[in-house]
Amino acid sequence: MKQIRIKRVYEDPDATDGYRVLVDRLWPRGLKKEFLKYDAWEKEITPSPSLRKWFHEDQPAHWEGFAAMYQKELEHSEAVEQFLQKIQPYDTVTLLYASKEPVHNHARVLQQFLERRHV
Repeated sequence: MKQIRIKRVYEDPDATDGYRVLVDRLWPRGLKKEFLKYDAWEKEITPSPSLRKWFHEDQPAHWEGFAAMYQKELEHSEAVEQFLQKIQPYDTVTLLYASKEPVHNHARVLQQFLERRHV
């Protein structure tokens, strides 16, 4: 079974990361492109701009609603289906995110969604 991990973009890459995918719509602050080791940048599987903006207005209060709405976006996304095909050959996929929040962030929702899909 495929292993889906999440990791902050600011953490050092590791040989066990496998296929490294940036899953932020915006490029991470303070990080030059040549310094980030990543295999793909998948902007289209990130939360929609309006959902992201709403979530960032009050992250603690909006977390549960955000997670549910992002899940629905993922369920109806053609980009997710294409992403699933793209990662099929890899045993380990690491989703890279920039958020300072290790638990309440979109990468965790995406990770759980992919794991439920039994990728």
